[in-house]
Amino acid sequence: MATSRALSAHQSKTKLLDAALRVIRTKGYTGTTIDDICHAAGVTKGSFFHHFSSKEELAVSAANYWAETTDGLFATAPYHAHSDPLDRVLGYIDFRKTILQGTLPEFTCLVGTMVQETYDTVPTIRDACERSISGHAAHIAVDIAAAMQQHNIQADWTADSLALHTQAVLQGAFILAKAKGTAHVAADSVDHLRRYVEMLFGKCASTKTVN
Repeated sequence: MATSRALSAHQSKTKLLDAALRVIRTKGYTGTTIDDICHAAGVTKGSFFHHFSSKEELAVSAANYWAETTDGLFATAPYHAHSDPLDRVLGYIDFRKTILQGTLPEFTCLVGTMVQETYDTVPTIRDACERSISGHAAHIAVDIAAAMQQHNIQADWTADSLALHTQAVLQGAFILAKAKGTAHVAADSVDHLRRYVEMLFGKCASTKTVN
């Protein structure tokens, strides 16, 4: 019986987190209410407050949940199969383009959305968003560093700085997509990012593209 209650509680918490990912990416953090989350999750307010003391606490948990979920997606992405680390970096960029699918809330970034609204007003959410973005960039930096070593790239930039730059471009691409109401402008930005990385690595860069 206790196991059944624990499973039910886990399921209701997951429903709330999944709902937060959908609703906040649609309405923004400020525009989202607890009622919105409960309605989207199909749970009661009592269930909400059983798991979270406030919308802020939910948002922090949602940022962590987003990081875990997206880490799983990228960990199984096909670009990891490349033996050349530069091809893995370029493959990562290509993969980011292929997942620009569905409506704007479906492919834009939860933590990028929230941090724009909360960076100066809700430090706990800002810090959770920063951990998610920087944590993801750190994974990319590993392949960038390996590519720099393998291709003997001596530069005044670092693997970490380039990895963070990829995230800056992607977050900017999401903003443009929202402003223009289309994923096409975001895809163009990703293509430019690929060209930029190819130029940084010179002639050794792959010329392969993903349609």
